[in-house]
Amino acid sequence: MRDNPLKDKSYTFAIRVVKLSQFLQQDKKEFVLSKQVLRSGTAIGALIREAEFGQSKADFASKMSISLKEANETEYWLSLLKDTDFISKDQFESLQSDCKELIAMLVSTVKTSRNEK
Repeated sequence: MRDNPLKDKSYTFAIRVVKLSQFLQQDKKEFVLSKQVLRSGTAIGALIREAEFGQSKADFASKMSISLKEANETEYWLSLLKDTDFISKDQFESLQSDCKELIAMLVSTVKTSRNEK
C-alpha cells in the first residue's frame, strides 16, 4: 500500500484538533467554539477517507470539495479562537500552518480530479 500524504496529514491534524478541543473545554471552559472547530477539523480527514471509496470520479471530487470547505471553515474557527484570546498566537500559527497546508493539498486534489472528468 502506497503512502497517502493527504490522508496522513489530515489524520495528524484531526488529532491536534481533538487535543485543542480538549484544552479549550478543560482549561478555558469554552464549549461552543471548541465543538465547532472539533467538528470541522475532524471532518476534513473523514471526508478524505470517504472519498477513497467514492462511487465515481464525481463522487470523489465532491467529497474532496466538501473536505476543502471544512478545512476553510476550520481556518475561520482558528482565527476566531485567536482573536478572542482562547488560543495564543503561537498555538494559532502552528495549527494554521497545518491547516493551510491541507487546504493547498486539497485545492490541488480538487483541481486534478475535476480535470480528469
